[in-house]
Amino acid sequence: MSCSRARARAAETPPARRRRALSHLVAFDDAPFPREHRGDVPVVGAVWARDRFEGFLAGAVRRDGANATAVLATLVRESRFAPQLGLILLEGLALAGFNVVDLPRLAAASGCAVLAVARRPSDQRALRAALRDRVSGGGAKWARVERAGAQEPCAGLWVQRAGLTLAEAERALAPHLGAGRLPAPLRLAHLAAGLLAVGRRGRRGWLY
Repeated sequence: MSCSRARARAAETPPARRRRALSHLVAFDDAPFPREHRGDVPVVGAVWARDRFEGFLAGAVRRDGANATAVLATLVRESRFAPQLGLILLEGLALAGFNVVDLPRLAAASGCAVLAVARRPSDQRALRAALRDRVSGGGAKWARVERAGAQEPCAGLWVQRAGLTLAEAERALAPHLGAGRLPAPLRLAHLAAGLLAVGRRGRRGWLY
């Protein structure tokens, strides 16, 4: 077998240590925050076992920082759900602005497959320019985007993945695609994170 074919097969093959069901998953989303906010932003993970909601994980990542991969891996590894979890689900590659998740490293650190979904393909040229021109450490963040691989059509969405095949990704998503365009676990994580919104406007102004 050629080296290139061996590398391709390795990318498609889930890690040997992961034999947990992909139907046991955690979907992460970040809380909204005002434009002027600096510092940490809450993140919430909604844990599901097949079609059943199991609980939440909660943490925080730095706005436009570089710690999202490490934070998510720690939340998963140290949770009571860790022995069963087989999949981490994300909406896109970044949390809290431009805190880009490194999909292969998150898969290795957590022992779970990782799947990032989007409603439509992103403009890679615009993203690269934004990272390079507007964000500190943009070169390293762009390298994480490249490590995630190309977006692929899957179950009516566009996905990037680590530790699972495209067919496995489609099977993992299928039970959670109902009325909404995004999988139900991500929609629940989004709603829960909204309750932790940074700088939420109340009757007396912004609440911090």
